[in-house]
Amino acid sequence: MTVHSTPRTGVTLRLLDKADKEIVKLDRAVLGAFYKFQHDFRRNPHAGGFDLKQLEGHDRLWSARVNREWRALMIRLSGDDWLLVAVKHRGHVHKNLERFNYGINHITGAIEYVDLQVVEESLLRRGLTAPTTPASSPSAPAGPPAETRPDEEPLFGAYTDQQLVDLGVTQPLLPIVRKLTTDDELLGLAEYAPRHTGEVLLRLRDGVPYEEVMEQVTAPVAVAEPEQNLDSDDWQAAVDRSQTVVITDDESLQSILEEGDFGRWKVFLHPTQEKLVRRRYSGPARVGGGPGTGKTIVALHRVRHLVRQLPPGHTKPVLLTTFNRNLAAELRARLLSLGGPDVLARVDITHVDQLATRIVSEADPGNTKRRIDDAAALREWRELLVETGQTRWNAEFLSDEWNQVILGQAVSNRSDYFTARRAGRGRSVTRSERAGIWQLAERFAQRLETKGLETHRQIAERAARLEMARKTRIDQRAEAREERGGLDNLHAEAGSGAWLRYRYRHIVVDEAQDLSAAHWKMLRAMVPSDADDIFLVGDTHQRIYDNQVTLGSLGVHIRGRSSRLTLSYRTTREILRDAIRVLGGGDYDDLDGDADTLAGYRSVLHGTEPSLRGAPSWEKEMDLVVEQLRAWHDVPRESTAICVPTNEMVTQLADRLACAGITPSEITQDGPRGDQGVHIGTMYRFKGLEYRCLIIAGASEGLVPRASVDAWEQTDPSRHQRELHRARSLLFVAATRARDALAITWHGEPSRFLEPLLSARR
Repeated sequence: MTVHSTPRTGVTLRLLDKADKEIVKLDRAVLGAFYKFQHDFRRNPHAGGFDLKQLEGHDRLWSARVNREWRALMIRLSGDDWLLVAVKHRGHVHKNLERFNYGINHITGAIEYVDLQVVEESLLRRGLTAPTTPASSPSAPAGPPAETRPDEEPLFGAYTDQQLVDLGVTQPLLPIVRKLTTDDELLGLAEYAPRHTGEVLLRLRDGVPYEEVMEQVTAPVAVAEPEQNLDSDDWQAAVDRSQTVVITDDESLQSILEEGDFGRWKVFLHPTQEKLVRRRYSGPARVGGGPGTGKTIVALHRVRHLVRQLPPGHTKPVLLTTFNRNLAAELRARLLSLGGPDVLARVDITHVDQLATRIVSEADPGNTKRRIDDAAALREWRELLVETGQTRWNAEFLSDEWNQVILGQAVSNRSDYFTARRAGRGRSVTRSERAGIWQLAERFAQRLETKGLETHRQIAERAARLEMARKTRIDQRAEAREERGGLDNLHAEAGSGAWLRYRYRHIVVDEAQDLSAAHWKMLRAMVPSDADDIFLVGDTHQRIYDNQVTLGSLGVHIRGRSSRLTLSYRTTREILRDAIRVLGGGDYDDLDGDADTLAGYRSVLHGTEPSLRGAPSWEKEMDLVVEQLRAWHDVPRESTAICVPTNEMVTQLADRLACAGITPSEITQDGPRGDQGVHIGTMYRFKGLEYRCLIIAGASEGLVPRASVDAWEQTDPSRHQRELHRARSLLFVAATRARDALAITWHGEPSRFLEPLLSARR
């Protein structure tokens, strides 16, 4: 029937998870019509031009006119609360209506929608010989009833229907699941099946025991035991448990239309993640996981959750920090989008070196020293050794010892250096050798002081010492207050010029693996040791700086409060597989002395194989890059990127693109220089960024890893392994910035890290 009524406003329009997979495949004219449709529908869904009709035989599924040829399919949740599930050609809306299945999953309690015909067509493209849609359907492909090929075993023959249903597999899909015999067919199903169903089946196929899938995948999102029944008519409760996006303005939909589901994972919170966000922790807590698993969005939601627990006020008791300026700016923008100005007003967002600089400037406001980076500091070490005639130690070793041990652990005197931990440093040193190193370190510090120079690591170390001293004063006053029966010493407080308190109540850290020990000492001293004090997210497989820390030794005790995310929302299984191959079989720590792992790390997204191409020279390789970009002509240029090993290659490649008529946009420490064009930068610049299509260029031996790394193999094997780990991690990070497509190119000999990928292609 058609609905006619007086116009009303305040309509809620939601977009169901995976609906965009069909929508973004429409041509631009239809997308434009859909864009106008959603705008007008939200203003008045009962306007006559929409021809709003309830589909025959369905109590909640309706169609609405997008343009002459296309219709929107929507589930009416209640009143003017609508859930858009698909956009179909009008010829496909009213035929074979039984193919539309929707309902509330009896395990997860979430709304699920499946178009069985779309699923079957996806399987046909991957080799399943015939559909299960009734042959009477005018739109069903011709052919005999589907049968499992006799020479191939069903993928899920070891499980009963009841077992699969108990895991939360969508029941209407069971007949199709029973006919799956190849991984390609499974990926075809997972592409359009509800996300939970795809995740369960892929985990089972990966060989994970049934009980573990129940515990790791189903239990975290289950709202009822298998033997219990949910209220199948409570759609308002179900929508809160579902993966949907509420379309509140034209811009939010525009980003989805332009980027597919690429931008949506940045704001959506999976039920597994939500439990981590809302949990009360008795102390510091850590969330780990591979790239694209949503660690940052968990951190942002955690910030919003903590702010909402605060009493009214105008202070900023929550610190959100990360390791560089670009990421801090991105966190600010995303938190504003997620929580609005009221949440942002209660949060101090700054990168960790900026925070350390602020602390030091408070103590020394007249400081005019010039900052130098690690490379410049290494040159100063070399000059010092030449001037002193010291030959026992090389500059690289002394620079690392100074950075990682003395500054990294905020060691302030000779006796503390004698007892400082040197885990991961490889070469052991005797007490007498430490005495000599300390003497050189003091001379080096004096050298920088005389020249008016300082490093970021020095600033971090000084900030840590200042904050630790501040914490000591706070604790002493607390003890004195307790001795006085809870009364403050007003004279002492007035003499300090202010009430002495911890700077923050809560601290949230993103990209935790790249902070140094001095950073952690500073942060630990900034917040009282209490429930929900420090919440950190990170992945040591993505560590791109040489900061080896054990959090427990720095007062950040996360044992028993660590969780790991395993489902990637960003990139495809094919890209993830090759990225993990790049890492090899090396050991990675968990920031607390134990091993970290990517076991179970997976994606339900499916795409093309990453491209691997070599060239005889850098000039010829740049031609390959231009050729690849032209092949991606239908992707917006700002959604594509190229990362290379060196700054010189960035400049050369930008010039080549400009000559080819392709606008380049170089990524600096402040982000891309412009809004238009293909983004180009070194691998270090890509941390925290994502693109639909990405090229890793210059992945050649001698560049990845750089040739100088192997110089450590004989003189310092431990450092050699660390540097190789870091180079692998950098390539891993770069590869996982891609969502839909990845191309890797090189000139001359390919990087040794690509050998597992090349071997798999042979």
